[in-house]
Amino acid sequence: MALISADRERFPNNPWQLVETRHEQGNEGTLETLFALGNGHLGIRGAHWAAADSDLPGSFINGLHEIWDIKHAENAFGFARTGQRILYIPDANNFSVVLDGESLSLAESEVLDYRRSVDFSTGVYECRVTWQCRSGAVVTTTERRAVGFASRGSLGISLEVDTDREVSVDVTSSLINRQDQPVEDHSVHDPRRAGRHAGRVLLPLRLDGGDGSLRLAWEAAESKQRVGVAVDHWTSAGHQPFETLVDQDDSSVRYVLAVSPGEPFRLEKSVSYAAGRAIQDPSVDPAAVAEEGLRPVGDIFAESEAHYRDYWATSDIVVTSESVLQQAIRWNLFQLAQATARADVAGIPAKGVTGSGYEGHYFWDQEVYLLPYLTYTNPDGARKVLEFRHGMLPEAKVRAKELSVDGALFPWRTINGLEASAYYAAGTAQFHIAAAIAFATNRYVWATKDAGFRDGMGAELLIETARMWISLGFFGKDGLFHIHGVTGPDEYTAVVNDNLYTNVMARFNLRAAAALEHAGISDEERQLWEAAANRMQLPFDERMQVHSQDNDFMHLEPWDWTTPRSKYPLLLHFHPLVIYRHQVLKQADTVLAMFLQWQDFTVEEKQRAFDFYDPLTTGDSTLSACVQGIMAAEVGYSREALEHFTNAVFIDLDDTHGNTIDGVHIASTGGVWSSLVCGFAGLRDQGPVPYFDPRLPAEWDGLAFHLKIQGRLLLVELETGSITLTVPEGEPLAVDVRGRQLTVGAEPVKVALEPVPQPEPTVFPSGHPTASIPVVRANS
Repeated sequence: MALISADRERFPNNPWQLVETRHEQGNEGTLETLFALGNGHLGIRGAHWAAADSDLPGSFINGLHEIWDIKHAENAFGFARTGQRILYIPDANNFSVVLDGESLSLAESEVLDYRRSVDFSTGVYECRVTWQCRSGAVVTTTERRAVGFASRGSLGISLEVDTDREVSVDVTSSLINRQDQPVEDHSVHDPRRAGRHAGRVLLPLRLDGGDGSLRLAWEAAESKQRVGVAVDHWTSAGHQPFETLVDQDDSSVRYVLAVSPGEPFRLEKSVSYAAGRAIQDPSVDPAAVAEEGLRPVGDIFAESEAHYRDYWATSDIVVTSESVLQQAIRWNLFQLAQATARADVAGIPAKGVTGSGYEGHYFWDQEVYLLPYLTYTNPDGARKVLEFRHGMLPEAKVRAKELSVDGALFPWRTINGLEASAYYAAGTAQFHIAAAIAFATNRYVWATKDAGFRDGMGAELLIETARMWISLGFFGKDGLFHIHGVTGPDEYTAVVNDNLYTNVMARFNLRAAAALEHAGISDEERQLWEAAANRMQLPFDERMQVHSQDNDFMHLEPWDWTTPRSKYPLLLHFHPLVIYRHQVLKQADTVLAMFLQWQDFTVEEKQRAFDFYDPLTTGDSTLSACVQGIMAAEVGYSREALEHFTNAVFIDLDDTHGNTIDGVHIASTGGVWSSLVCGFAGLRDQGPVPYFDPRLPAEWDGLAFHLKIQGRLLLVELETGSITLTVPEGEPLAVDVRGRQLTVGAEPVKVALEPVPQPEPTVFPSGHPTASIPVVRANS
């Protein structure tokens, strides 16, 4: 399935905008995601006010959620008990326009011209439609939106009506409580989608309004979390509202007037949301707090434009001679900014604030796929995410005791710090989230030299996760350290012994903790961690000469690769027990381990692993293509690297997984950043100095980006046959390029690069599970 790339007339290529030139029915929900706006705290889906057939319009605040008791068909000790789900906040992105008695509708009215866009350089959404009214008037409506950044709870919307003759205009601006509207619960058909609560969730605390202003507040029935909303309206000619109506589900401000040619009617709607700890005290009025955050609409647009001006100055990634990919790359980078910029001390949901998919939960995605981007573009933001994880330590220690391990066991999926995964085999069993947190902590400290964090929160995170690993695993009769009963990143192989990825990352975690100069670690504990790390079991198949994904993976039955594409993703068509007993991967697992712990494996080991596992990987996970592409680039498979990257960069733009309607796959957008920086530019970190081994595709003339690293801003510029490094300001930086030690300062340092030879693919002994069978990937 393709959307954007398949219809360039409707979605023309523009390197700084996503543009739609024609409205069509059938994929409104997906486009609501693609045209969404957000700042990491507040998110507004890109629904059109005149699209009566909108699929999933709505707005979200990161972390604002409802809870419920999970009902297990057969309960057992330690199962997750409290479900959490992000709430649809009262949605201000709503208008209705009636012209000379005709209600404008994209489905029923005559449209002469249509163009909507989201501008990556300013963060502004704009939709301009020219209508042929039944009365004979030709009318143009223009709507613009932006979210605040300095004022992160702010939303500014303007609606302008321009006409070629005098018309009667009736405009209603609404605030709708979508959370409590009856909606079909799609989650029963697809576990990736968010379910819906039965009955009323948002209970009104305050419902006031008048003269075009609304002051409203609600409280979630079970979580008791509160949200306040303040809305003010302004019109170009000072028109007074015809009426202001207030209700717990639909509050509105209505204007009725005549509009003349050359005198367009302009309505500005300033919205402010208040949520979080500051309004949880019952004595605090959430609506009054929201009112304090109201800003003129022009100021909100200016905030957005200023934010993106600064953002792109150091976060843009430029691919020379590839305009189609350039648009897609910038859209992905834009989504990263929208998911993280003003999250502050909070997690990053798997869908950011663009939709309700995955219930608004935080996973390991943020540490492995998002923290690299944040660490090197917004290190303060990276620290705040890690501070958020550190804030979950008390709950993680309780959870560890519940599962009979020491230290801290972080939840696989959560909003409030409690485990929310009701399916433990692909949830709680993914203990590797502990190592992901430790890895992100170590990378942040390495990249920033933040000694305060290193010696405080960072040390605690490393120590408590190491204590979990040493108690989870054991020294076997063979003298090796084993970790049994775990699930790695590949969720098509669950509850196994000695998953290679888990063991490799646990080994890193133990070594990083043992290396700490921390008074809270005894010599005996440090020695135990080092012994476990040095004797960690890493499964290896002697016959194939490949690291095995786990102790039993090589003995599983090969998957039937004649399975038709209509049966992918497999998780929607086969019982987990069917999938678990076959050699088939949802996503890169062993290959991911070799990317993250790059220094622990030889080039030959990486190539053989890629050659073995790539054909077995369905691509059913959006986290896979980017990793496969990075490893393909490292081992010298240029064509495969570009193919995987192209798949990754269009995952949402082309809706290749069929669930972009539920929100942007934010971890995949982080993977796109890593594909460019770590794949094609070949960055590897956490060694003695930053290391580059570039792999520029032959189809590209150049690649350029900045990295914020160790207090400097490093400019990296790749061309065919060379890499140029510059530190425009500050102290020089030591860098390694393919083993050549460099000191980079204000004067550009250009290094010639020899072409990377294309290796011969591995020839495995007979019995390779996909020998002589064409590779069929679900989403290629």
